[in-house]
This record gives sequence, C-alpha cells and structure tokens, in this order.
Amino acid sequence: MPACQLPNIVHLRSSTKPCRSMRNHFTSRRLFQYFLQGILVLAPVSITAYIIYNLFSWLDQLIPVYINLSGNPDKPFYLPGLGFVLVMAGILLVGYVSSFFVVGRLLAFFDHALEKTPGVKTIYSFVKDFSEAFAGKKRKFSKAVLVSIYQPDVWQVGFITNEDLEQFGLQEHITVYVPNSYAVAGTLYFVTRDRIKKLDDVAAPDALKFAISGGVVEVEE
Repeated sequence: MPACQLPNIVHLRSSTKPCRSMRNHFTSRRLFQYFLQGILVLAPVSITAYIIYNLFSWLDQLIPVYINLSGNPDKPFYLPGLGFVLVMAGILLVGYVSSFFVVGRLLAFFDHALEKTPGVKTIYSFVKDFSEAFAGKKRKFSKAVLVSIYQPDVWQVGFITNEDLEQFGLQEHITVYVPNSYAVAGTLYFVTRDRIKKLDDVAAPDALKFAISGGVVEVEE
C-alpha cells in the first residue's frame, strides 16, 4: 500500500505549484491594476495642483511682502499670498483705468511710440499680437475648423487666423493654424476654402483642448 500511495503523494505535491503560481500571478496583476488606478486618480489632481501652485508662487514673488515681527531686521518674515493679491489687484486696476477715455488715449500714444521704436517694436508687436490673438478684442483662435492638408480624407483640427491674403497674392486662400498634440507649438498653412469644414457645433476652446490632448478630451455638446 505505501508503494502505491507514493506516486499519489508526489502528484498532489506537484499539483500545488501551478496553483500557487497562478495565485501569485493573480495577486501581482491585481496590485498592478490598483497601482494604475491610483495614478489615474492622483495624476490629474496632482498636476493641476502643481501648476496652480507654481503659477501662484510666480505671481506672489513679483511683489514679495515681508514683515518684521521679531524686531530683528535681519530676519524678516515672508508673508505668502499678499504679493499675489497685490499683483491681481494691480492688473484689475490697470484694466479699469485704461477704460477711461483720457487714459485710453494716453495708452494709445505710448502704444504707437513703442511700435515705432527701433529694436523694441519687434518684441512689443509680437507680444501684443500674440496676447490679443488669445484674449484681446482681435481674438484669432475663435473660428475652429477641420482642415485637409495632406489627403482628401484626412482631417486636422485648426483655427482660421486670417481670411485676407491679398498682400501675399493669394486671393482664394486663407490661413489656418493647426496646433500640435501635447505641445504649445503648431503649424500655419495657406489653404483654399474648399479644404476646410467649419465646426459650428464645437466651441473654439473645446476644439483647442481636443487637438492638444491628442483627441482624448471629450467635446462638450
């Protein structure tokens, strides 16, 4: 009898090894899924908090405010947040004051002077036009379209930036800016109007987020 049971005992012992291996594999896979799920939960919150914190710190450091509570002039206490408040208040104040007619005329005079100053006008004009393209009265990224550049059935998200190209000798063309995914850069194209489709049902900010994110952001209806 013992001689007959020996193979069975050996068989039972060997059969437990695959079960343990499968259990360990299942546990490792479950832990890896939990790890990925944790990244999906923490990444958006962490990255958003990091960007907001750095932006807040940068603005706060523009006008750093120190107070002295110890009486020692060599050890002032830095008061965080007050510099940020002062910067935001200053921006709002400039925007409010510039709305007055007299101040507006004065700012227009300085604007004209800076645009005519050699060396300065290049930098000033570029920064001014770039800022107004996004947030000014001359917003250029407000007309979202689909544009076909390479093949008739391949489309890219773009924005019409100029519809009058007579100075380039292209009366039938318009300029379309196509942003790159996961980047702040993009490419400008001169195309004819039959190469675009207007996105009337998609807001320009949603189209921009969709293009930059590589198409992973959902477009709101």
